[in-house]
Amino acid sequence: MEEMALNLTYLEAARRRVPNVSVLVNMVSKRVRQLILGERPLVKVNDPGESKDDIALREIAEGKLVAEIDLTQLPATSGPAL
Repeated sequence: MEEMALNLTYLEAARRRVPNVSVLVNMVSKRVRQLILGERPLVKVNDPGESKDDIALREIAEGKLVAEIDLTQLPATSGPAL
């Protein structure tokens, strides 16, 4: 089985937009699942063989996808209010 490597240029560009690696990984994995299920890419795909991972990274790098954080789902803290 042949392994596909991520395009490092896309990865670095996406990391500049989403510096938290955990959030970036979750965004990419969720978007790849959507693409596999037939969602249309939000960026122009010039190479039909381009991996879904790279498409997702480009979408993030170009600002087509953003992370939304539901603050109601965060655990309550006992620290001082901000």
